[in-house]
Amino acid sequence: MKSLLEAGVHFGHQTRRWNPKMKKFIFAERNGIHIIDLEKTVNCLEDAYQFVVDIVAAGKTVLFVGTKRQAQDTVESEAKRCVMPYVNTRWLGGTLTNFQTIQGRIDHLVRLEDAKARGELEHLTKKELLRIEEEIVRLNRYLGGIKEMTALPGAIFIVDTTKEDIAVAEALRTDIPILALVDTNCDPDVIDFPIPSNDDAIRAIKLITSRIADSVLEGLTTREYAMKAAEEAEAEEGQAADYKETGYVASPDEPTPDYGKPAQEEATESAPTAEAPTATEEPPAQDAPQPEAPTESAQPEPAADSSAEPETDQDRPQTETPEADQPSEPQ
Repeated sequence: MKSLLEAGVHFGHQTRRWNPKMKKFIFAERNGIHIIDLEKTVNCLEDAYQFVVDIVAAGKTVLFVGTKRQAQDTVESEAKRCVMPYVNTRWLGGTLTNFQTIQGRIDHLVRLEDAKARGELEHLTKKELLRIEEEIVRLNRYLGGIKEMTALPGAIFIVDTTKEDIAVAEALRTDIPILALVDTNCDPDVIDFPIPSNDDAIRAIKLITSRIADSVLEGLTTREYAMKAAEEAEAEEGQAADYKETGYVASPDEPTPDYGKPAQEEATESAPTAEAPTATEEPPAQDAPQPEAPTESAQPEPAADSSAEPETDQDRPQTETPEADQPSEPQ
C-alpha cells in the first residue's frame, strides 16, 4: 500500500473526464481530481497476479502492450526481463485477428537478418543493400518485440485501454483474456482483470508492470518444477513396469537394481551346487607342495667360480671305509 501511494497510483483524471463505470473504484474527489481506492487496487492486482501465474505455468505467454511515451521503456524492459513478447511502438492492425499475415512478415524479417549475417547480401549494390537494411530496421521497430511469438498469446497486458482501443477490440474478438491498467476515464467492463491505477505516471506504470512481470517469472518457475515432477513420475512408472515384467524385486540395500535376472534365477544361482570343472578350467592340484616365498633374510648362494682350480685328492676329505671293504695285503 505504501509503495502504491509513493508511486501516485491513487491519482485519477479530472472529474469532468471520468467514466461513470469506474465509480466502484473511486474513493473520493479532491480538488477536481478523482482519488482511486487503493484497497481495491491491491485486490485486483492480486487476482491478476494469480491468473498470470496459472496461465504461464500452463505453458502460455503474456503479451505486454504499451505504446504511449511514458510506458514504452518500462514495457520493453519488463517484458525482456520475463522473456515475453511486447509491443511498445505502434499496434499494427491485425496483430491478433490476422496473425498469419503478421507471422509472414516476421518470417521475412528473420530471413533478411539471416542472409545478412551469413554474408549473402555482399554481392548487392550499395543502393540495394541500403534499402534492405532500412527494411530490416523498420520491421524490427514494429515487429521486433513479437519476433519470438509463434502463436497467439494466452493473455494480454495493456497500459491505458483508451489509447490501445484497437488492441482491446482484437483481444475481445479472439477471446484472449485482458489484464489492463484502468484509469478513471476507462471502461472496466470490457476488461477481464481490471487494475484501477494511474496510467499516466511513469512510476505507477513501472510498479504495476513489474508486478505482472514477477508473476510471469513465478509461473515459469512453477512450470519447471511441474515438468521435473512429471519426468520423475514417468521414470518411476517405467521402473515399476520393468519390475512387473521381470519379476525382480530389488532390496533396499542395493543402490541400483539389476533388471537382467529374474528372482527365480537369482534363487537358483544362490543355492550351493557342485559343478564339474570345465574343459577350459583346470582343477587345482591335490597336495601339491606350494613354493615358499623368498624372505628378505635369505641370501642367494654364490655362484661357482670357474677360474678356481679343481680339487685334488689331497684336498678332498678322507672318508673311512669299513674293514670288510679294505683289500687284503699280498702274501
